[in-house]
Amino acid sequence: MALPLEGVRVLDFGHTVMGPSAGLILADLGADVVKIEPAPDGEPTRRLTGFGSGYFGFLNRNKRSVAIDLKSAEGQAVAHRLVAGADVLLENFAPGTMDRLGLSRMRVAELNPRLVYTSLKGFLPGPYERRLALDEVVQMMAGLAYMTGPPGRPLRAGASVVDITGGMFAVIGILCALRTRDAGGQAASVDTALFETCVFLMGQHLAYASQTDEKVPPMPARRSAWAIYELFALADGGQLFVGITTDAHWRRFCAALGRDDLAADPSLATNNQRVEARARLVPIVADVFGALCAAEAIALCEAARIPFAPIATPEDLFEDAHLAATGGLMLTVMPDGTRTRLPRLPLAIAGVDLTLRSDPPALGADTAAVLVDAGLSADEVADLAARRVVVDGRADQAARG
Repeated sequence: MALPLEGVRVLDFGHTVMGPSAGLILADLGADVVKIEPAPDGEPTRRLTGFGSGYFGFLNRNKRSVAIDLKSAEGQAVAHRLVAGADVLLENFAPGTMDRLGLSRMRVAELNPRLVYTSLKGFLPGPYERRLALDEVVQMMAGLAYMTGPPGRPLRAGASVVDITGGMFAVIGILCALRTRDAGGQAASVDTALFETCVFLMGQHLAYASQTDEKVPPMPARRSAWAIYELFALADGGQLFVGITTDAHWRRFCAALGRDDLAADPSLATNNQRVEARARLVPIVADVFGALCAAEAIALCEAARIPFAPIATPEDLFEDAHLAATGGLMLTVMPDGTRTRLPRLPLAIAGVDLTLRSDPPALGADTAAVLVDAGLSADEVADLAARRVVVDGRADQAARG
């Protein structure tokens, strides 16, 4: 079966995480995503160290790379040629950058009125729209960091959750805009932003705040809705999170444990009763798990069919039995040559294989092919490359032998 977005051409001007994450999803779904990188050095995340060293390799598979000097008039003219044949443009530059590069929304609409222009920013239009934002900035602003850390110690989430969720919302908007356009309507522009994305993630806490006179506490200090929703120490030094969130969970846990006395206790019959009895109930369950090694504790939870989780590190996922069985991690060659396995989209569409089709591209690896397809001759591309208006990665590699 054809991939869902085959035939859709996307110009991905994204950088770092938010924009590239939207491009990644579109590419995995079959769109021809052409990553437009700045010449001569390419997207800066190619050179990041530390935690940033994983950005480019994860977020740019299944894309083609074209490197253009967009600060030059000739480079902008090349970009205009590409815009004319595209269905979607996405960018997450600072406010005003696309205007300076000759790629404003108005200019692009003149070149291609059918193009879905997608901007991923820090803030939607309003008092904050000129501010610069980062994932961590909006986590602090919107209360997510407050909710994550213990009281008095705001803590950002351990992944770029707002960047990636914002990219997902951009994809939702793009798909809606394409559907409207293809049904005979006009091509709508799409905007999403980090701050508003993070506020959306806080929606459940806003709803809670509206129903209580108490200040909403951070998650580590919250009053849990469930009696057993805890991290327990195990006999072998490990830890296990266990959540008993329904009355059926409780009955099955007691049966698997052989504790008929707990199952029969009328003061523990319902979830709300168990919440009231937490002070005496949690130590009982802690003693149970404290006497078990990890394998025994997991076996108990599986027998009871209750939610549980051992505490994993990123490295543990490489050896996860479920991911190994389902192909949840795909063999990928990183730009520096490292061979690894990285997550596929958490999505299954019947009859469609959303797999790796190409590794993250070398800088400018597809410049010549894409520009020739846009109507330039091979000689014109060679001339532009010789004057460093574009980077032709394949030609450069061949010249180096």
